[in-house]
Amino acid sequence: MAGSPVEFLGSTGEVGEAIQIVNSNGEHSFELDEEALAKVLLQDEIKDLPVAVVSIAGAFRKGKSFMLDFFLRYLQSGGKGEWLGKDEEPLEGFSWRGGAERDTTGILLWSQVFRVQLPSGEEIAVLLMDTQGAFDSQSTVRDCATIFALSTMTSSVQIYNLTQNIQEDDLQHLQLFTEYGRLALEDCSDTPFQKLQFLVRDWSYPYEAPYGLDGGAQILERRLQVSEKQHHELQSLRKHIRSCFTEISCYLMPHPGLKVATNPSFDGRLSDIEKDFRSQLSEFVPLVLSPRYLLVKKIGGHKVKAKELLHYFKAYTAIYQGNELPEPKSMLEATAEANNLSAVASAKEMYSSSMEEVCGGTKPFMSTAQLEREHSKAKEKALDHFQSRRKMGGDEFSTKYRDQLDKEIEELLVNFRAHNESKNIFKTARTPATLFTLAAIFYVLSGLFGLFGMYAFANMFNLMMGIALLVLGIWAYVRYSGEMRDIGSHIDTGASSIWEYVLKPVYVKLVAKGLETATSEMLMDGMMSNNKKNH
Repeated sequence: MAGSPVEFLGSTGEVGEAIQIVNSNGEHSFELDEEALAKVLLQDEIKDLPVAVVSIAGAFRKGKSFMLDFFLRYLQSGGKGEWLGKDEEPLEGFSWRGGAERDTTGILLWSQVFRVQLPSGEEIAVLLMDTQGAFDSQSTVRDCATIFALSTMTSSVQIYNLTQNIQEDDLQHLQLFTEYGRLALEDCSDTPFQKLQFLVRDWSYPYEAPYGLDGGAQILERRLQVSEKQHHELQSLRKHIRSCFTEISCYLMPHPGLKVATNPSFDGRLSDIEKDFRSQLSEFVPLVLSPRYLLVKKIGGHKVKAKELLHYFKAYTAIYQGNELPEPKSMLEATAEANNLSAVASAKEMYSSSMEEVCGGTKPFMSTAQLEREHSKAKEKALDHFQSRRKMGGDEFSTKYRDQLDKEIEELLVNFRAHNESKNIFKTARTPATLFTLAAIFYVLSGLFGLFGMYAFANMFNLMMGIALLVLGIWAYVRYSGEMRDIGSHIDTGASSIWEYVLKPVYVKLVAKGLETATSEMLMDGMMSNNKKNH
């Protein structure tokens, strides 16, 4: 048997049970049962002890809870003697059953915590954690990622339970789930997680790689190998997985037998399990739970005590309840999103190119009406281009990206309008013309009041003329030097307001009055000419 017997110092309670600590609220999010978790972690015997948390995760209906119950047998017996149990003894502990429908939901802890002495003499507490199976018909990608991430973040050993082989999609899911966990951690400068243990169940190729740890090491090396011939995406995936864990290993397990797989009344008796499976089970479990291999949970290099683990659970669960993290997507949805965003970018580029041709940097000022007409044509052309592109996800999925394109084009139009207006020489000259006009008006008023001996008013208008000229000088310096742009902007705004609300109305009235006078004089001249002709 691998490893040495457990230095079993006792446990919290005579008989344990599976305690639900993370529950699904029915709306595809999870809630922490703090009271239930506190009952496990704050027991007097273990609350001040460092903890080793062994968790198992993977696809649903692959025997995770079944495996954990053998872990329980090992700990409850202290790893001594025939810890596997009697041939006719039913398997009890975490709830498990045969069939195709899921049995475990959320995250569960075994309430009985085991006190174990390590070879160094340090006493620790060992917890067993069971998780909801991934990829059932009721769970979203976010559900699966959240459960896997929470269990990986809070465990010191994460067992990734697979069947038959380590396939590429298994690695892709592992990358997604661990990245979702890594994002939730504030400091990811160090390796974020501890040990990852691949457990390949129902291994059918012992002639290629033998059962056990050595065969698992061979398969793991092949699956995680990085070579220059691989596509960049495959290299990146493998580098990501290796960078997330301080230790990675693999164990190959044989099939437990047809009675286990097909007998609806199977209750875990060893007599119904194939001999090869029992033999490998007696090797694998001590490799995880014997004092020689147990890992204490560490976060940021600090050994986590049982009472501290409660705070980490609360903090991590709160993050996944909020909106701090992006929604993890299925591969189809992620691909369809990238495909539609590419079409949006291409259509935007087409719109920008069309508008640059008619009102770009080297083009002269264009009237507002003409600009709007060109915008409408370019926008219609861009939207048609978006519609003509082959896109994944269907029409309903693409509609929101078409709306996004529409919105972004309107935002681009604002920039083109502003750029076009900046070429209007009359608007560019508005500020100096307004300031010069004000200075001229104040000069004339100062002279008039001085002529009539009203020197106080004359001096006031003289001062105002000086201020107008000073502001004009500052504006010219800003335009020339490019410095103090905020002051220049305020001057432009003030000058525009004076023009719009003071000078322009006066100018319009004077022009209207001048036209009226000119029209009247023309009419009078016409009438006089007619009278002369008549005489």
